[in-house]
Amino acid sequence: MTLLQRALAAAAVSLIAVLALGPVFIPLLHRLKFGQEVRDDGPRTHLKKRGTATMGGVMIILGTGISAFIFTADFYETLLLFAVMLGCGLLGLWDDFLKVVLRRPLGLRARAKVLGQLLIGASLAWGVSLLGRGTVVAVPFSGLSIDAGFFYYIFVVVVLISAANAVNLTDGLDGLASGLMAIAGAAYAVISWMTGHQAAAVFAAGLSGACLGFLRYNYNPAKIFMGDTGSLALGGALAALGVLTGTELALFLLGGVFVLEALSVIIQVISFQSTGKRVFKMSPLHHHFELSGWPEVRVVHFFWLMGFCFAVIGLLAV
Repeated sequence: MTLLQRALAAAAVSLIAVLALGPVFIPLLHRLKFGQEVRDDGPRTHLKKRGTATMGGVMIILGTGISAFIFTADFYETLLLFAVMLGCGLLGLWDDFLKVVLRRPLGLRARAKVLGQLLIGASLAWGVSLLGRGTVVAVPFSGLSIDAGFFYYIFVVVVLISAANAVNLTDGLDGLASGLMAIAGAAYAVISWMTGHQAAAVFAAGLSGACLGFLRYNYNPAKIFMGDTGSLALGGALAALGVLTGTELALFLLGGVFVLEALSVIIQVISFQSTGKRVFKMSPLHHHFELSGWPEVRVVHFFWLMGFCFAVIGLLAV
């Protein structure tokens, strides 16, 4: 099979796998009473989402893994990508379990979550070094690269933590994160092909297909949420793709919506703590648009459009 055939087959298999898991997984979660808790200080329109099945990220992880290993062009590259995705997913699953099953609203303590992400980031850095990735960082739009030496491995950890938490913050509206990740995954399938990483191209295509399949159940009104299980796994997978293909800086352009969502939270916290005033009506950014009177679906569609534009910029930057 050609690389294009492998990638398309991976996308199709992961999409079908997630679609098939939905009718089994969603009723099971309801029977187990694994329902979403909703913040009382969030938009009032979100209160109706309380009790919606969560932890649906398990479906995305399974769909991606099945297709990636069936059609892989390099087992070890695929193993590294999936291991990072799975590690972040298990960390999110632990957090979801504490919040949903044990009824601990704060979930996993921040220190424990960051420590877990540090360990996964260090494992990613170690894994790419074993694969001979080197320590060179490409500068977008310039054709130049910088050898970061030892500091590259610290940079990898920062990329992993940043991407995982940015996607996690973005997952606040029906279909928002899953749609954006379907776009980002498709873009990384192309970037992986451009940089000569066939296994990463297949993995990214499978990731995109899995997110599209999940979107069938996650689009407004959502029947299931991905939870931290899915958002952290997707962020980890995105970081791993960026690191493996040597496009870490381009990743921040391609994932521009995720960056804006994270920045909105940082700006809001700094502003409130220093001046007592809020810059946004609510953070992350998508809530600001909601409280400005935009219907949820309109916000999601607008952010998808921005995600597509950023993906094009990211492709041009490589």
